[in-house]
Amino acid sequence: MENRVLYEADGDLAVITLNRPERRNAVDAAMTAQLREAIDRLEGDERARVGVLTGAGDKAFCAGMDLKAFAAGEGAAILEGRGGFGGFTAYPRSKPVIAALNGAALGGGCEIVLACDLVVAAEGAVLGLPEVKRGLFAASGGALRLPATIPRVRAMELLLTGDAVDAAAAQELGLVNRVVPAARLLEEARALARRVSANAPLSIQATLAVARAAAGPSEALWSACDSEWYRIARSEDAREGPAAFAAKRPPRWQGR
Repeated sequence: MENRVLYEADGDLAVITLNRPERRNAVDAAMTAQLREAIDRLEGDERARVGVLTGAGDKAFCAGMDLKAFAAGEGAAILEGRGGFGGFTAYPRSKPVIAALNGAALGGGCEIVLACDLVVAAEGAVLGLPEVKRGLFAASGGALRLPATIPRVRAMELLLTGDAVDAAAAQELGLVNRVVPAARLLEEARALARRVSANAPLSIQATLAVARAAAGPSEALWSACDSEWYRIARSEDAREGPAAFAAKRPPRWQGR
């Protein structure tokens, strides 16, 4: 099987790379399975205390769900398996993961970022949740986590328009910890990871667990989100959006 996700053990760090640069690191069923396996490996590796998650190439961290794969019937495998979207957004990790944004993080790619614990972005990176432009909605944590992360009215603007923000604006909003030149991205992400990994591992795990419980989506919210997703996913618009995107034509919304 093609290596859609790479795993590099680096002492007390693990660098995980989404590896479909020709598809802007979009998530299909195979990448989902491999990313889940990579997080399983991180969790099971006693030496690794922090993960760094990045994308291959210089265009995209992750362009979200591969809509051609979704249209071909891979949606359930991408969205509904253990760990949620991409095997990551609902994974109950005990170790912190730092997102290193080498480029665009859109749709599910942005939801992967929102599920991470710290974010370092290259100067040219952008973040956005354009699902409403595709007849879908940010059901893999975006609609739940974004309003809990930044001011609600700003979150709603991004969710309802589907517009993206650049790295500097994302930092101002509080979505990104720091913005660095692209050439220094992994160096800075590794340095931040090592500042974290230098601390007591049990203390880090306890802090992560409590912070997630305080700020993360509850089971009731995930259930409500899933209910809306199943309703939307059966709609004509949910079929039209990805089909129009794949055909590079304007969508023809039906409202049903």
